[in-house]
Amino acid sequence: MARRFISRRVTIVARTSERSLRGGHSGVSIEDVAAAAGVSTATVSRAVRGLPNVSSATREKILAVATDLGYVASSSASGLATGRTKTIGVLAPFVSRWFFSKAIEGADRELHLRNYNMTLFNLGGHGSNRVRLFSKTMVYKQIDALLVLCMALTHEELEHLQKIDIPLIVVGGYVEECSYIGIDDYAAGSLAVQHLVDLGHRDIALVHGDNQTDLNFDVPRVRILAFHDVMERAGLPTRPEWEQWGDFTLLSGQEAFRRLWSLPGKKPTAIFCASDEMAMGVIFEAAKAGVRVPQDVSVIGIDDHDFAEAMGLTTVSQHPDDQAELATRMLLDELDGQAGAVRSLAAPHELIVRGTTAPPCTP
Repeated sequence: MARRFISRRVTIVARTSERSLRGGHSGVSIEDVAAAAGVSTATVSRAVRGLPNVSSATREKILAVATDLGYVASSSASGLATGRTKTIGVLAPFVSRWFFSKAIEGADRELHLRNYNMTLFNLGGHGSNRVRLFSKTMVYKQIDALLVLCMALTHEELEHLQKIDIPLIVVGGYVEECSYIGIDDYAAGSLAVQHLVDLGHRDIALVHGDNQTDLNFDVPRVRILAFHDVMERAGLPTRPEWEQWGDFTLLSGQEAFRRLWSLPGKKPTAIFCASDEMAMGVIFEAAKAGVRVPQDVSVIGIDDHDFAEAMGLTTVSQHPDDQAELATRMLLDELDGQAGAVRSLAAPHELIVRGTTAPPCTP
């Protein structure tokens, strides 16, 4: 994937990094400045970062107190007079998977246009790094706003962000207490399963992505719910053994197919996969086993991955790059003083019928 943003400053905070994010005077906190100035920490944060909705008199007072105490808003800021880091944080559980890499690409398009930098916080799939990344140092002194990709946030993390009034938006699905941009995952999952039902399939398996880790949120659960609801409305049974786990990767799709096809007895005539990468894994493994797609089994996914068209994969499309680009624009507009710019929006999705789905073959 092309990386146009190499010409600008992109900081990647990897999961293995132990580099300190601290800046300024280590003994002075934002709470100290707030107490000395007689204002809230949110007001201090807005004042030193140059955000709107702070009067000139209050801003001057806060900056004077901060200077006296030796508090520095950002190690990369040009000074307390501006306060802005001109950097947006992007928090992702992974950076190597399709959705996240596309979303980062979309965010960078808007950052490039507006002359902002990016700091990428990569959890690397391990939630244990969240405490460090959500420390006061990160949000107080390194970024002006935060874009979160496909992750739920804990109440404690939200409190950290709300305390300093930092603009925040989630891309990829619904998150309680946060503005978000994403497709209607229930509608998208329902559309995929209904397509199989409309083709005449009655024996439909599911490869889902509910791995119960602290990185997941509503998307896997909602797509599972959509599968069950459509099957129930169609009067079709679901079989627990035909619901196989995956983690949204191609490899997990291969493994899910092997488990599914090793079961004794009747085989499904169609498989709904909660992501295109898992669907592609199913197709690859089916070919190894001599199972023809779609003659022996139809396969459908969600995403419209970059390789989906080349593989002829039927899918429900979404565009994470466009979602992240719009979310980034909202964050920057909010920073520029457009109150209410950050808000929840539903992104479009569409059924794209290709060659991996067909009516079931009659015996």
